Amino acid sequence: MMRLALVGISVLLAACDMLSPGDGTRRAVAAQPFPQADRPVAPIVSTRWSSEEARDRVHEAEDIMDRAGIRPGMTVADIGAGEGYYTVRLAARVGAQGRVLAEDIMPEVIEALSRRITREKWDNVSVKLGAPEDPRLPENSFDRIMMVHMYHEIAEPYAFLWHLSPALKKDGELIVVDADRPTDQHGTPPRLLACELAAMGFRMEELIPKPTAGGYFARFRRIAARPDPASIVPCALNDR
Repeated sequence: MMRLALVGISVLLAACDMLSPGDGTRRAVAAQPFPQADRPVAPIVSTRWSSEEARDRVHEAEDIMDRAGIRPGMTVADIGAGEGYYTVRLAARVGAQGRVLAEDIMPEVIEALSRRITREKWDNVSVKLGAPEDPRLPENSFDRIMMVHMYHEIAEPYAFLWHLSPALKKDGELIVVDADRPTDQHGTPPRLLACELAAMGFRMEELIPKPTAGGYFARFRRIAARPDPASIVPCALNDR
């Protein structure tokens, strides 16, 4: 009953945040200054990509964190944290002097993750409810922002990335792990990913296959200021 109630509240809040401007569209108010993505968006069908046991058997998190340069004392955001597979492993890696912020857009997921964090006594972890168009992160706060198997579920990538950008520290990096397949098949082609992030002033620094993580690892740095929303040109179909 509690889960059903939370889902109902989530739907109601989402409806209240929408505006129908008269042209038949229904987009969040904060997303309307930005162009819509010229691609499908994968539905959120699960809070986990695979079981934690299966992922640990192939050392997924350790490998990705090593490649991302996650070190003790860092501050890291885990976007689309789900059940917290990366959250707790990031917390162990950054240690007591570091911090992890776990973000998700589903209230019931945030509540369940909060219970896990409390139960497992991860004192260096905070949880935050974001929005599809805005992760609602504090500015100039993160050495790394991690987005693992979730980019293809972002319904408003230009608004989302525009709001996310200021959260990175000057030398911070954005890390994306996803599968190399169409977005409606729960992946993101690397060329499309690079195009959408370039529109927000990010440059791909590294792209390597990571079959043990179900796809590829991509590392980005911010090299330019955020554009004016009205000037953003969405990536075309042939950028997939």
